[in-house]
Amino acid sequence: MTVLFGTTIPVGAAHAVPVGPGRSPRTPAAAATQRPSEGSVHSWDLSTGVDGPGTRFVTFLAGCPLSCLYCHNPDTMRMRSGKRTSADDVIAEARKYTRFITASGGGATVSGGEPLLQPVFAGELLHRMKHDLGLHTALDTSGFLGARATDALLRDVDLVLLDIKSWDRETYQKVTGRPLEPTLDFARRLAGLGNDVHLRFVLVPGLTDARENIEGVADFAAGLGNVSRVDVLPFHKLGESKWEALDMEFSLHDTPSPTAGQIAEAKAVFAARGLTAV
Repeated sequence: MTVLFGTTIPVGAAHAVPVGPGRSPRTPAAAATQRPSEGSVHSWDLSTGVDGPGTRFVTFLAGCPLSCLYCHNPDTMRMRSGKRTSADDVIAEARKYTRFITASGGGATVSGGEPLLQPVFAGELLHRMKHDLGLHTALDTSGFLGARATDALLRDVDLVLLDIKSWDRETYQKVTGRPLEPTLDFARRLAGLGNDVHLRFVLVPGLTDARENIEGVADFAAGLGNVSRVDVLPFHKLGESKWEALDMEFSLHDTPSPTAGQIAEAKAVFAARGLTAV
């Protein structure tokens, strides 16, 4: 479930009428299945400032192949934590807010978990958010499963929110439980396709804050040519209670948040390479 302006809304609680029942699917992904696409949805929400420009209708898909030490939504890690939901229901819910979203200069973001764990469903949502609702679209991804994103899917994406969690390979493996290279391969592919990218880097004291680590990410981002913004995100422990509720060990319990000075220094590394760092 999710909280929308103080109101708790479980997925499916709106009992929305499907958009165009019986309509023929229009995306290549949906056409391949010969039925309206369905996926495991954890929740949806309206947010401002963290999931792309303006006010966004954000769909959080369930399931993620990474196990990030600082994940603030560990309840989205498993596909079974979501509710089986049709694309029609999600689009019907988003349609309620399109006038407000458009007025704010916002759009729709497909997030997670990791949305590319469900590429058919994610592609259907992005296509219909863009073409049926006329919204600016964003894909929020770690990039680890970037090979699952078809070129057709990426044509329906106006902005990719791409996490590069570390440049040092050992640190990346420690943070996520996965190798870095698939994310770098996806970033290079996005550059070749010309997709606009906002890169996100989480600054974790004692883990990702080494100067050479930040410089490695910054050099790579500057060389891509399509990174229009870098978000340096300070580590926080706001999701720790979720780890405890799931009976999962939060190993960064004693890790402090970075200071304002540390954040400013990290931003300066990116800015020195001509990147807009916020």
